[in-house]
Amino acid sequence: MKATARAHPIEGLVKYHGMRDHDLRLPYHDSISLCTAPSNTTTTVEFDPALDADEYVVDGDAVDGRGAERIRAVTDHVRDRAGLDHRIRLESENSFPTNIGFGSSASGFAALAMALCSAAGLDLSRPEVSTIARRGSASAARAVTGAYSHLRTGADDVDCRSERIDVADHLEEDVRIVAGMVPSYKETEAAHEEAAESHMFEGRLAHIHEQIAAERAELRDGDFEGAFERAEHDSLSLAATTMTGPAGWVYWQPRTIEIFNAVRELREEGVPVYFSVDTGASVYVNTTVDHVDRVESVVADCGVDTRVWEVGGPAEILDESEALF
Repeated sequence: MKATARAHPIEGLVKYHGMRDHDLRLPYHDSISLCTAPSNTTTTVEFDPALDADEYVVDGDAVDGRGAERIRAVTDHVRDRAGLDHRIRLESENSFPTNIGFGSSASGFAALAMALCSAAGLDLSRPEVSTIARRGSASAARAVTGAYSHLRTGADDVDCRSERIDVADHLEEDVRIVAGMVPSYKETEAAHEEAAESHMFEGRLAHIHEQIAAERAELRDGDFEGAFERAEHDSLSLAATTMTGPAGWVYWQPRTIEIFNAVRELREEGVPVYFSVDTGASVYVNTTVDHVDRVESVVADCGVDTRVWEVGGPAEILDESEALF
C-alpha cells in the first residue's frame, strides 16, 4: 500500500479567485492553466498500520499547522473512499523554489492525490482524481490533468473537476516559459478567502465567463498572441481584486514591475512575449522557442534568477524504484 507520484506546477492563464466553499475548495468561477516542466513535485505515500498518527515531511521538514490540515483533508477523503483507517507516511520533494508564486501547492496536492489513490487501490480517471486534489488546492485539480487544463466550477465533484483542453500542437511543443524568480512570502489562501469582499470582485465575475470562452478558442486555434495576451491582462485583473480586498494585499516587488516593463519593451521590438503573475511577486514570461534565449537574458538582466520551462504533462505514477523512502 505504497505509491509514488510526480506532478508539475501550474501557471494560471485565466485564474480563479475566491472560494465559495472553504472545505471543498469550490471556486466561484472556472479557470484555465498550463503545467510547467520539468519543474515538479515528487511524493511517496504509504498506508502503514503500525503508525499511530500520520507523518508528513516536505523538503525535509515536518509539516504542521494549516499545511497539515490541508494534507489531512485530502488523505481523509481517500481513506473514506477506500474504506481504510491506516495512518500514512508521506514524503515530498520539490525541484523548484516554493512559496514564491510558482504553483507548488498545485503540484504538491496533485502528486499527493495521485499517490494516495494508487496506494489505496482506487481505480479513478484523472478528472476523478482532480476532485480529490482540489480539496487541498483548487489549482491542483488542473495539475492532475496536466498541459492546458480547465477547472469548471460547480456545487459538487460531478461538476467541479478538471479536464484537459485539446490545443494546437505548436502550443504544446513551442511555448517556453521564462520564470523570473522574485522571492517574497505570500498568503495565497488568505487572499482567496477575502477575494469576494473586494468591490472589484463582482466586476471580475461579470467578465470571466467571456474570458474563459475566448481563451479556450485561442488555445484550440493556436493563437499564441491572443491566449497569452489574455493571460497578461487577467494577471492585472487578479491583482486589482487582491489589492482592493480588506487586507489590501500587494504582492508585487520592484523587480516584478521591472520585468513587466522589460517584457513590454521587447514586445515593442516585435518579440512575441507576455508576462503572467499568479498570487505572488515572481513572474512567468511566456514566449516561443525561437525567442527564449533573448527573453531569458533580458529577464535575468532585471537582477533575478531565471529558469526556462516548457509545457508539462499530467500527474503520473512512478516506478517503485523512484520512491523517496
